[in-house]
Amino acid sequence: MSQSRPGVYFQVMMAAKDYETIDRLSPAFLAYIGDAVYELYVRTCYLLPPRKVGVYHNQVVAQVRAETQAKALQKLTPLLTTVEQDIVRRGRNAATGCPRRLKPEIYQQATSLETLIGYLYLRDTERLSELLNILIT
Repeated sequence: MSQSRPGVYFQVMMAAKDYETIDRLSPAFLAYIGDAVYELYVRTCYLLPPRKVGVYHNQVVAQVRAETQAKALQKLTPLLTTVEQDIVRRGRNAATGCPRRLKPEIYQQATSLETLIGYLYLRDTERLSELLNILIT
């Protein structure tokens, strides 16, 4: 990968749907991507009706906090495929560095959800949309 054009490799991987490379990504990387994707999704859902920024921010923060993500994972778990369950397990096992305010199992579940979201974002956006829509309804 060229240092001068770091996004090129990602664009090529996504265009080619390089599943082998995606499947080898670390759970930590998938969770990192999943965290960003999930927050953007939640922010987008709260755009309408227009609100004051502070109200908007508080609603988004309430949805992306670890406790809420853990509940979201519990809601989705019965609907997950075997492959998705394996991704969740990998995310749970990779969760380290739990913040003091959280119970470790809550942090593990939140990280597992983020790992799943990151994986599906890179691999199957249609399935990702299906699962995220379940969380919002």
